[in-house]
Amino acid sequence: MSRVRIAVVGAGLIGRRHVELVRAHRGCELVSVVDLDPAARAAVGVPGHAELGDVLAGLRPDGVIVASPNRLHAEHGLRCVEAGVPVLVEKPVADSVAEAEPMVLAAESAGVPLLVGHHRRHSPLLAAAGDIVRDGVLGRLVAVQGCALFRKPDDYFTAAPWRREAGGGPILINLIHEIDSLRALCGDIVGVQAVASSEVRGFPVEDTAAIALRFAGGALGTFLLSDTAASARSWEQTSRENPGYPHYADEDCYVLAGTEGSLAVPTMRLRVFAGTPSWWEPFRTSVVAVDRRDPLARQLEHFVAVVRGEVAPLVDGREGLRSLRVTEAVAEAARTGVPVAVG
Repeated sequence: MSRVRIAVVGAGLIGRRHVELVRAHRGCELVSVVDLDPAARAAVGVPGHAELGDVLAGLRPDGVIVASPNRLHAEHGLRCVEAGVPVLVEKPVADSVAEAEPMVLAAESAGVPLLVGHHRRHSPLLAAAGDIVRDGVLGRLVAVQGCALFRKPDDYFTAAPWRREAGGGPILINLIHEIDSLRALCGDIVGVQAVASSEVRGFPVEDTAAIALRFAGGALGTFLLSDTAASARSWEQTSRENPGYPHYADEDCYVLAGTEGSLAVPTMRLRVFAGTPSWWEPFRTSVVAVDRRDPLARQLEHFVAVVRGEVAPLVDGREGLRSLRVTEAVAEAARTGVPVAVG
């Protein structure tokens, strides 16, 4: 079987990671990296281009991974769709729902695969937890608790001053990961409330937010988000899936509770009643075994299979749009102080 020829757009932090993964995949060939910075292109060691159009017209890759700045996702993704080239767009699918919708509609109309890089959907941890919920092991899901608490260093903001401004905070940068994960685990989110604060850093953008969620199935959830909190309770620091972060194996960032039991993620501690459900009765406790693999690598394997026509996208443009719509609703609720319904 011939190798899938892939171009990567963007030679930043996540773009370079995609380059590494494509190079390591025996079924892929990295044909180009697109970036405006000549030094960034040269550092990758393959033929580089400044313009995506030159790659699409000249090299005609089998697939494109878009890891450019968020504000360019819609433009770059749409150009791939218009060229008939399957494309994996890093999350968020675009800077806004309004920008994302034309790209998603164009992909659906043309029948061109558009995938969104919510890589946790390819996590064995998330898949196993979702199976437990859907199989009814917890009974009816009633309550969801989550958090993403971490401390971004000061140089994170000095390196990119836009991160201090509206749109650069943890709601639009980090929360979209959590929203997509919770949707995968618990179903669609139909309403949100939120309050945000910038008390610690005093930037125009928030550093902390408390969020209430209503799920379509009736469950309620709370989520605590902060990028100035000295805590290990975040997916990156608990899941052991990203070697770039220190890991704390005894911590959880999600708790899913139903009428018959509860599951803590990512420790995968499962507690279900052995007899009659009652707080007087002891739980039967176990730890669900999970094969931990790099979700980014699994995402690339999936993209290759989609390009070859072997499978349908796990996270298509429409799914990415839904997670972005919820995240925008949280930002609106935090800004206005008014509950927001998610259509």
